[in-house]
Amino acid sequence: MSRQSRREFLKLTGLAAGAVVMPSVVLAGRKAASRPNILVIMSDEHNAGVTGYYGNDIVQTANLDGLCRRGIAFESCYCNSPLCVPSRLSFTAGKYASRVSAWSNNCRLESDDYPSLPRIMNDAGYESVLCGKMHYDRTRRYGFREIGGNMNNASKTGKGSRRKADNLKSKGKLSDRFDQFHAGDKSSILNHDRKVTDATVEFLGNRKASDKPFFLFVGYLAPHFPLIVPQKYWDQYKGKVPMPEIPRGHLESQPRNYKHLRVAFNMEDVPDEIVLKGRELYYGLTQWLDEQIGKVLWSLADSEVADNTVVIYTTDHGENMGEHGLWWKNCLYEHAGRVPLIISWPARWKGGQWRRQACSLVDVVQTIAELGGADVPEDWNGDSMLEWLDESWARWRDLAVSEYYGHNVASGSAMIRKGPYKYIYHTPADADHPAERELYDLLSDPGEFDNLAGRSRYSKRLSAMHAALVEEIGEDPDATERRCRADYARGYPRSDKKKKDKPEWSQTER
Repeated sequence: MSRQSRREFLKLTGLAAGAVVMPSVVLAGRKAASRPNILVIMSDEHNAGVTGYYGNDIVQTANLDGLCRRGIAFESCYCNSPLCVPSRLSFTAGKYASRVSAWSNNCRLESDDYPSLPRIMNDAGYESVLCGKMHYDRTRRYGFREIGGNMNNASKTGKGSRRKADNLKSKGKLSDRFDQFHAGDKSSILNHDRKVTDATVEFLGNRKASDKPFFLFVGYLAPHFPLIVPQKYWDQYKGKVPMPEIPRGHLESQPRNYKHLRVAFNMEDVPDEIVLKGRELYYGLTQWLDEQIGKVLWSLADSEVADNTVVIYTTDHGENMGEHGLWWKNCLYEHAGRVPLIISWPARWKGGQWRRQACSLVDVVQTIAELGGADVPEDWNGDSMLEWLDESWARWRDLAVSEYYGHNVASGSAMIRKGPYKYIYHTPADADHPAERELYDLLSDPGEFDNLAGRSRYSKRLSAMHAALVEEIGEDPDATERRCRADYARGYPRSDKKKKDKPEWSQTER
């Protein structure tokens, strides 16, 4: 399809408005190739609710919305940990974060030759390529060939700690992260992501249809904080973004771990003007990211490999944006744990479809492997969604698991979503602070304000959900928390430490 005919198609479908809009590659009726190229675009900290196609009528995400119209969108997809490194290591390894001891941003997989998604794709005849941040240790690439420069230069030590359960005294000041809510043309995020776009566009432009199939992973940092974006993007949302809904008494009723997050991250009693400013800037940064993605999708559409490339968009976790009195991620509320997921391949699937049941990113890993004809290790988690993608009525297990054993909490926690119910188990902080539980019916309570866990009528469901969580993970979360604490105390030996070793920015989130 020529560039001109693509532009005509955009006009006919009403998608030409906006700075950069992904064109449609119309392939209805053509036979899909058996070994497609696979392009995965993973952003960082994208709240699924801040996407036009997901029901937000304020944010401008023309390219992601267009990708949804030409693909299949998933309403209830979850990350496997609401923290950068554990989520991405889980995706790399095809296992739940606890099963690969990916506890925090200071972790790595056991060895560089660990069985991984890029390795099994290489074994299947693909070229696995990484462009951008995956938050890897500098000694690890797990089978990827890296392009665009060294964007993964962290030094992981495996060390970590827990907060004392009763240490809830406020420091009386706000985090300096809130000082990074402003307009600007440059930031660590913007500078990084522009390089990612340029290198990805170059790669796709040079790729030939006769080349071996590729598995290209594109790792953006936006819309992760600092919330700095050019002024024009902020201006579009001033006075348009609503404040968070926080019912009276909600913050006081939360489990202790959420209270610890507010204290440890210095985000208690954030003034309304700062909350509003941050939310507006987050919308602007999300639109800026969407335009970067649009440039990548345009370059794909103009390449020789457009017709035979599956495009997958998702993120490593969400962003709380002040909801539930929280910012960043680090919790299992929907704003942090649920992620956007779009899968598009017009040669095989009709666009504009939705899949409503629960799934998670390990299911995406299994799907990528099956698309590429790769042999998956028997001990990997998740299930391929290929049959479900082919037929909306295909049987699907409607289940997702996510875990948080990271920093600034008194104990680790684990979640399972089955049907409309979501169950979260917070492990005991110590002998004097027992486990806490949350249970939500997301159909009647999408805001997660009505915790059903303490009501006797839900006791059987609570027990059944916990049993299902243990069965799916393969271990009781109490045992997982004990392993995590032991690993944190032990850490990793390093033989490659430099005299002036600086941790990557993601490790400074403690």
